[in-house]
Amino acid sequence: MKINHIIREKRKELLLTQEQVAEFLGVSTPAVNKWEKGSSYPDITLLPALARLLKTDLNTLLSFQDDLSDVEIANFVDEVDKTVQEKGYETAFQMAMDKIHDFPTCENLIYSTVMYLTGALILYNISEPERYEKVFEAFYEQLSRSQNTEIKETAISMLISYSINRKDFSKAEELINTLPSSSIDKEERIAVLYTEQGKFLDALKIWEHRILDSITEIQTALMNMLDIAVKEERIEDADFYADVYEQASKLFYVTPWIPYHAKVSLSVIKKDKKECLAALKSTLAAMREKWRPKENPLYKHLDSSETNILSERILAMLQEEMVNGNEFAFLENSQEYGQLLQELRTYNNIE
Repeated sequence: MKINHIIREKRKELLLTQEQVAEFLGVSTPAVNKWEKGSSYPDITLLPALARLLKTDLNTLLSFQDDLSDVEIANFVDEVDKTVQEKGYETAFQMAMDKIHDFPTCENLIYSTVMYLTGALILYNISEPERYEKVFEAFYEQLSRSQNTEIKETAISMLISYSINRKDFSKAEELINTLPSSSIDKEERIAVLYTEQGKFLDALKIWEHRILDSITEIQTALMNMLDIAVKEERIEDADFYADVYEQASKLFYVTPWIPYHAKVSLSVIKKDKKECLAALKSTLAAMREKWRPKENPLYKHLDSSETNILSERILAMLQEEMVNGNEFAFLENSQEYGQLLQELRTYNNIE
């Protein structure tokens, strides 16, 4: 919180008027008004008297706060997310940069905010992402020197991704070699410990998350293998990977529409109208099903809100692409595709 906000809030808490503050300090009322608007600041010689009047200390008055609490950071990231959705990515980005400028040494704020903005860049399909990524990469460079192992390793992983994307493979390998290797799986050890202690619920939550994380890793691996197969023109292998993706996703009871994601992507690449229409039809039918993990023994202790957010946003991107994008242009003359679009518009109440 900046000094102008602190002056205004403290004054109002004490039920003082701007005129009373001005009279006490021997300045004009317009001067106090400018302080509270942030267009000017009190003279340094007035600060001790102002702090006494507002019944606070100089550190608080000058907002000498190095760090934010975890709750404050989480609330701020929620505000940034809401701003992205309501006012756009650029406004949210500037809002985040202003906050980081106010708390430049708050490592957790930088980490949480930049990680969110990096993900949002992809989820919301922001145009010209390069200018934002340049800023984020500088922050990740800073965070890669953190004393916090989690922050450090995540930052290095992000730098590796950036290096690979610009085909700087020697830099990527150099960064990979800086990552520590460990044969100890701490989470697994804790889950086993919980079981030995009879804390079965705590242990089950860990194992259920592990299952969900593992199928996500398998899906990611299959999509990457599919991509390689397409680039090498091994279409039969790509079809096989898409089939395995669907079967594995259904077997592990993920969000209902997800199993068809690989076939939609592959059919778009192949420009195969029949396969694409079939995959889209299955996807749109499945999107009407609410995923309720607690109804399945695999995830009965998970909160669906923990796991639905990402899939819902990816689905929203698919729907947006169908309505306004170019990926499905090869289906434009298809009557069946037109019917699917109409169903989608009706379902989402799209005008």
